[in-house]
Order: sequence, then C-alpha cells, then structure tokens
Amino acid sequence: MRILFIGDVFAAPGLRAARSYLRREGSAYDLRIVNGENATGGFGLARKHYQQLRDAGADVVTLGNHTFDQKETAGLLEESPRLIRALNYPPGTPGLGATTVDLPDGTRVTVAQVLGRLFMEAMDDPFRALDDLLDEVNGAHPVIIDLHAEATSEKKVLGWHVAGRAAAALGTHTHVQTADEQILDGTAYLTDVGMTGVQTSSIGMAFEEVHHRFTKKTPMRYKPARGVATVCGAAIAIEGTRATAIERIRWTEPHEGTGEEEDA
Repeated sequence: MRILFIGDVFAAPGLRAARSYLRREGSAYDLRIVNGENATGGFGLARKHYQQLRDAGADVVTLGNHTFDQKETAGLLEESPRLIRALNYPPGTPGLGATTVDLPDGTRVTVAQVLGRLFMEAMDDPFRALDDLLDEVNGAHPVIIDLHAEATSEKKVLGWHVAGRAAAALGTHTHVQTADEQILDGTAYLTDVGMTGVQTSSIGMAFEEVHHRFTKKTPMRYKPARGVATVCGAAIAIEGTRATAIERIRWTEPHEGTGEEEDA
C-alpha cells in the first residue's frame, strides 16, 4: 500500500500546487491525505477550498490549530467524516479527531491528528488520546497520525510513543521540511513534512509585513506570499499494518498560476 501525505497547504498558491500535484501523481497512491488548515488565506479552511481539495483527489483532509478560524468549518466538520480536527480537543468539540477509510481492495486505514501542547493553546493530553485510539484499533489495520505541534522535541517523543503501534507519525505545523525521515519499529516518522506553498516567504506569508512586525513592533496585516509554489510531503509504503519505507517529497510547479485563485 502507498500513502501520500501533503503538508500544510498555504493560501492560494499552495492550494493551486496541491491540486495540481494530486491530479498529476495521485493515482499512484492508494490513499491521499492533505493537511489543509491554512488553505484559506493562511488561516483555516473554507468549505469551497475543502471541496477543491477533495475534487482534486484528497481522500482525507486534516486541520490543526487554525481549525476554527473560518466560521463555516464547525458545520463542515459535522457534515464530512473525511475532514478531521485534532483528536485531543475537549469532549463536545464538533467533528471527528480520527476517521477510518475503506479502500477499494477492502483494506481499512485510520487517519488521526493530535495537537501538541508546547507553545500552543492548552489541549487535552495527546499521548493519552493516541493511546485510546490505538487501543480501539488494536492492530486491526494501519493508523496514520498527523502530529500538529510546534516543538521538535514533542513531535519526536510523540513519534517514539506510537512506534510499533502506528504505521506513520508525520509532523506538521512548523512549515519547514525536515530531513530526518526514518522507520521506528515499523512506524514511518518525519518531524515536519513541510509547507505546500511559496517557499520564498516567512512560512507562507510575504516577507515585507513580517519584517515590519519584527523591526517596527507595530501591527501590520500579514499577506500570503505570491509566486511559484512547492508541494512538500511524504510518501509511505506499508505492508500489513507497518511501514517499510518513507520518502520526502518536494515538487515545484512548472510556473506560477494565473492569479485567478482566491484567498478569501
């Protein structure tokens, strides 16, 4: 089984590149997962952009700490089992923290996400949430986990915590692809799969406004960077319930888009 995971889609350029890559390469994979929490102007995921990712071939879309930045997302989470927020949100939060997909050959795969707690808003314990999920699955089929966290140390320990029990534990959120892909006791691990968007930017935003905030210490509204975008992600090979290989993906679109895409 081959799994594609595309990291943090950022604003219109990232959305454009992700859709292009899914249409170009998606058929080579049995399951396609996309982190789309920044697809709408860098903040959250609007209904139309979620649908664009699904129409392009994304089987599951994950979110993150910007889950509820768009007012329509709560309702969308209740409607679609293929859109998930973090598993360790408090009880009663709209939507699912994990979803199980039935593939055409009868194979089942569970996709889940947790939010880290270092330098992030307070959340329930991600370690306990993952233990509960993995105990429920009980090794019946592969589990792919999106580790949406700020601190490298926390992601590394979360990866170690699920090693041998999950098929993959892939970091998102920090938007810079790391080079530490490895297999830990049958679990594919990468600290951060990287951002899908304009790499000549401050993690997706145009340099000018971010520079102003750093140097002037006065407010200025961030603007998503424009230009040619790069898809960052990972490809995982799985046999049974364990990973046998992981490969980083970096694919730069041949040219900049038409400018017709919307950020709003």
